[in-house]
Amino acid sequence: MQDFRDATSVYGPLFTLASYPLGLIGVAAGMWAMKAAAAASVLGVAAVVARLAASRGIAPAPAAALVVLNPLVLVDVVGGAHNDALMMLALVGGVALVLTARETTGGLAMAAASAIKLPAAVAAPFAVIGAAGSGRRVRLLVGLAAGVAALTAVALAIFGTSVANGLEFLSGSQQRVSYHSFPATVARGIGVDVDVTRAAFAGVYALFAVWLLVWTARGGDWVRAAAWAMVGLLCATVYLVPWYVLWALPLVAVARDRILVVITLALCAYQLPVGVPG
Repeated sequence: MQDFRDATSVYGPLFTLASYPLGLIGVAAGMWAMKAAAAASVLGVAAVVARLAASRGIAPAPAAALVVLNPLVLVDVVGGAHNDALMMLALVGGVALVLTARETTGGLAMAAASAIKLPAAVAAPFAVIGAAGSGRRVRLLVGLAAGVAALTAVALAIFGTSVANGLEFLSGSQQRVSYHSFPATVARGIGVDVDVTRAAFAGVYALFAVWLLVWTARGGDWVRAAAWAMVGLLCATVYLVPWYVLWALPLVAVARDRILVVITLALCAYQLPVGVPG
């Protein structure tokens, strides 16, 4: 068994700090507390998704069901007590706030989501570019900047400069290869080294992300673009585990894009044998 007592946290400072009290209640109680937090967060995400869906002309029940009834979410996110649910609750809450003209608070929520786990930051550029009117954009930027500044100050005060060590997972995770990631699967299929497909997928994703940003700047729906960007990230990463699908599900549920829903369900089906083994 691996000893993680001296391991560097791969999570953001907000989650790392919030998790400290769990050390006072023991392993078993701490695990059940995390499971309860994950379950409550998933229900919260589903509730926000339902309200967002209604405001965007989408049937609320199917949109919420896409999140809360997904077996990978139930088994791996809730059962596995993963903090991705906390991240997505903050992110989807931020999206809802921005869409209801509460940009400053929405920016704070998005910053908090990224301080739980960094992939949440994918949505922020689309929100900023898609904010209609310079006033709304400024308020969103103020919220994001204030959130980042406050969280950075707290993190430095508590963790010191070692807080930057948590960013190592950006490179470290991409040095690990999960068998069922798309770059690994393609590498096996065509008989090339995974480093070749890793670079190819990363390059294509970078171009795709730039295209989505340009499309958003030209008037495209920023929520839809952010959903595509998150699904693209899941397809491009060389390290993919089943509970990561929650990064995309809430955004996809309110994206008003049936093709994207089909692609996301296919991604879930591909991860199902890993996340819910028979």
